[in-house]
Amino acid sequence: MPVEYEYVGPAEILAAVRPGSEGARIASGGDFAAWVAARGDDELAEPFTFVVGLDGVLRLAPRRSEHVACADGWPVLSAGEISFVLDDGRPRVDEISNQSTGYCPDPASWPAVADALDRAGLPHPGHFTDPIIFRRCPECRERNLVKDGHFFCAVCSAELPSTWNFRPQK
Repeated sequence: MPVEYEYVGPAEILAAVRPGSEGARIASGGDFAAWVAARGDDELAEPFTFVVGLDGVLRLAPRRSEHVACADGWPVLSAGEISFVLDDGRPRVDEISNQSTGYCPDPASWPAVADALDRAGLPHPGHFTDPIIFRRCPECRERNLVKDGHFFCAVCSAELPSTWNFRPQK
């Protein structure tokens, strides 16, 4: 069963989400082709914000978009950044990460992304090319990006857990 990632970023960013702000729904190769045609191949040169909604569908938005806006404020199955290249005129995923400090998805969210890309007919590398490890500090509750296997909070230096720990706070 896939994990549902709820938004864990700043409340003011969530509050700024407006209905209809969600990313472009890419459920098929035709959806992607129409989306690119509306923008031009040149736009493929820049990475995009992506989410995989609870419906398992990929949604894309410009890179500087907030993931929570791309998801229209809803929980997701994964989120991150994605870039494409054209091979003989056909798009394929070149680089993809789970870089989303709003949702902090675990690298284990990859299968949901792969399923969404497969359904959309978009070839991909089969894994996050730049997997990101996020942990919440058990002491100060700050979101942390773990670098070089250094499992210590950047704010208070407390030790971070070895497993993903962003369950909603009750």
